[in-house]
Amino acid sequence: MSEYKRLLRQNPDYTRLWVAQVISLLGDWFNTIVLSTLVAEYSGGSGAAVSGFLLARLIPPLVVAPFAGTLVDRFNRKTLLIISDVSRALVVALMLLATGPETLWLIYLLTILQFSLSAVFEPGRNAIVPSLIPREDLVLANTLGSVTWSAMLAGGAIIGGLVAAWFGTAFALVVDAISFLISALLITGITVHTEYTRPLTEATPAPNTAERGFWDGLRYLRQRPGLLATLLVKLGQSLGNVDALMIIYATELFIVGKDGVISLSLMYAAFGLGAVVGPLLLNRFNDGSVRALRRLIIVGFVWITLAWLAFGAASSLALVSLALVLRAMGGSANWTYSSVIIQKSVANEYLGRMFAFDMIGFQLASAVSIFVTGLLVDKLGVENVRVIVLGMGAVSVAPLVLWSWAVNRMEKRRIVTAAAGD
Repeated sequence: MSEYKRLLRQNPDYTRLWVAQVISLLGDWFNTIVLSTLVAEYSGGSGAAVSGFLLARLIPPLVVAPFAGTLVDRFNRKTLLIISDVSRALVVALMLLATGPETLWLIYLLTILQFSLSAVFEPGRNAIVPSLIPREDLVLANTLGSVTWSAMLAGGAIIGGLVAAWFGTAFALVVDAISFLISALLITGITVHTEYTRPLTEATPAPNTAERGFWDGLRYLRQRPGLLATLLVKLGQSLGNVDALMIIYATELFIVGKDGVISLSLMYAAFGLGAVVGPLLLNRFNDGSVRALRRLIIVGFVWITLAWLAFGAASSLALVSLALVLRAMGGSANWTYSSVIIQKSVANEYLGRMFAFDMIGFQLASAVSIFVTGLLVDKLGVENVRVIVLGMGAVSVAPLVLWSWAVNRMEKRRIVTAAAGD
C-alpha cells in the first residue's frame, strides 16, 4: 500500500486524474442503477427493453472507437477529456426529462450519446497516463486504476442503489452529472510531461498531421505483430458473457432475497473482490518488463479457464462466488498488464488509436457474447445453463493457447534479434 501512497504523493498530475476517475465511476454506478430501474419500470419489466438498454451502452463505443482514437492522437488529449466530461454532464442532466413510459426513447437516445462520449474519454485517459508519470510507475498506476474500477464495482452499485432509494432517482442523476463536472475541473489542473512519453521498445519518428488518421494507425499496427497480439488480449478474455450468466444463476439457481437480489449482489461483490486481488497478487512476481507482463498474462488466462469450469460445476452460492473471484482475478490482471504493454511499447503519437483498437476488440467480443449467451439460454433452457458455462470454459482454452504460442514466438524473435546484434 505504501507504494501506491508514494505514487499519488509524488505524481500530483496523475493523482488528479485518479481522483477524477474515482468520482466519475461512483457517479456512473448511480446512473447505471437508476436507469436500469427506470427502463424496467417504464417498459413493464420487458426483457427486450432491458437488453436494448444494455446494447445502447455497449454498441456506441464499438462504432465510435475508430474515430475517437484518431481524435485522441490528433488533438490535445487533456482538452478532449474535459470536453467529454462536460458534455456527459449535460447529457445526464437531460435524462431528468425522462419521467414516464412515453419518454423511454429519450433514455435510449441519451444513453447512446453518453457512451459515445465515453468512447472518446477512455482511450484519451489511457493515452494520457504515460505523460503524467515516469515509465517505471506505469505498472503501479494501471494496477491502481484497475483496482479503483473494481472497488467501485464492488461498492458503488450498492451506494447508488441506496441513494436512489433514499433520495429518489432524480437526485442520483444530479449526483452523476455533478461528478462529471468535478472530474472535468480536476483534469483542468493537469500538466502533461512530454519527457515521459518516449516509448521504451522502439524509436519511431513522430508522425505529421497527415499520418494521424485511422488507416495510418492500422498500418502501424500491421507492422507490429506483437502489439497486435496484445490488442487481442481483452477480446480473448471477453469470450463468454459472465454478467448474463450471473443474473441467471442468482435468479434461477441460487436464489437469496427477493427475486435473487441478494444473490446477485454477493456475486458482484465477489467479482469486484477478485478484480482487486488479481493484479495485486501477480505484481509480486512482476518486474515491470514487457517480457514479465506477457508471461503473467498467461497466468491470467489459466485462471479464467479454471474459473469457468469451477463456475459450471459449482453446487452452492459460496462456490459460485469463489469461481467469480478467480474469474475476475484473471480478467483484471490481463486487462491491467495488456494496457501497460501498450503504454510501454507504442509511440505516444499512436497511443489513442491503439487504445481505441483495444476497446473495439473488447466491445465486439462482449456484444457477440451477450447475443450468443441469450440465444443458447433460450434454446437449451435455464435448466442447462451449467452446460453453457462449461462450454464457455472450453472456448476460453483457445485464447490461452494462442497467447502462450504468441509469447513463445515473441521471445524467440527477441533472442534471435539480440544474437544478430551481437
